[in-house]
Amino acid sequence: MSQESLVKRSSFIDMHTTTLILDLDGTILDTLDDLTAGVNHALEVHGFAPHSRDAVRGFVGDGVKNLCLRALRADGIEPSEELVQQVLADFKTYYGEHGLDCTRPYDGVVTFLEECRRRGLKVGVVSNKHDAMVKTLCAHFFGGLVPVARGEDTAHGIPKKPDPAGVFLALKELGSRPEEAVYIGDSDQDIMTARNAGLPCISVTWGFRSESFLREHGATLLCREPSGIFSLLP
Repeated sequence: MSQESLVKRSSFIDMHTTTLILDLDGTILDTLDDLTAGVNHALEVHGFAPHSRDAVRGFVGDGVKNLCLRALRADGIEPSEELVQQVLADFKTYYGEHGLDCTRPYDGVVTFLEECRRRGLKVGVVSNKHDAMVKTLCAHFFGGLVPVARGEDTAHGIPKKPDPAGVFLALKELGSRPEEAVYIGDSDQDIMTARNAGLPCISVTWGFRSESFLREHGATLLCREPSGIFSLLP
């Protein structure tokens, strides 16, 4: 099989899977161009140089505040909290208006989600984006294929990943138990989130992190294309 060199089965996936919990950015949606435009707009407002798409790829993964913080530090400064908050506010304003400009599902993702529905698999999304934006993006691109979408919502007790609270809430809304679920993501944050939730993790290589990076951070199940996920499910 073409995936044998990439995919390694793990003995801890020994239950019957009924539910998939998916990351959003870098897993089912390619949001990198819009994230790059948003953070560069915010930087330029404050007189800082923009960054390349590849540079921003390395900044993302654990929330937009950290995205802005890393972008500022990459300009060679240690920003004050006040400056970080100002850049973050400008990013949020711009991204709220332009977050759908270039974003698109990765090739094969919609077909994968349609096949999940055909097989009777429950699907939820848990992201470090703000909850309202996660719901907007999932509704826009996937509609009923993603019935449960959860993002960071600290005001209501849902912190960012790798805290597993969002995963547990999504499972509750789907009517699923953790022992029935598999987590799918593209980053080290996702590997840690799955571990903290007690779920097996499938790491995808088409997103924001390379295969070697994922392996270095503990990935044991790797997949090159969405349809290959099914071969890893018991």
